[in-house]
Amino acid sequence: MASVDSIEDNTAFAKEHNAGFPILSDPGKKMSEAYGVLHTGGFANRWTYYIDAQGVLVKVDKEVKPQSAGADLARNMRALGFPEK
Repeated sequence: MASVDSIEDNTAFAKEHNAGFPILSDPGKKMSEAYGVLHTGGFANRWTYYIDAQGVLVKVDKEVKPQSAGADLARNMRALGFPEK
């Protein structure tokens, strides 16, 4: 997960939501620009990039809905053949 918010804001968000993973902070918005997700309003669009173990981009989901993002992520990963742990 990545956000254009500060490290402090992302750390607080992760703690509040019990995230079991790090959240990348991109306050300079360079990565967001490189991935094409930076909206004209200065925030990042909610897109999910699926990158396989070889580093190949295999899918981009531009229809991310916060209320179903976790289930959608798991379903897409299964459909793409990502290994389950």
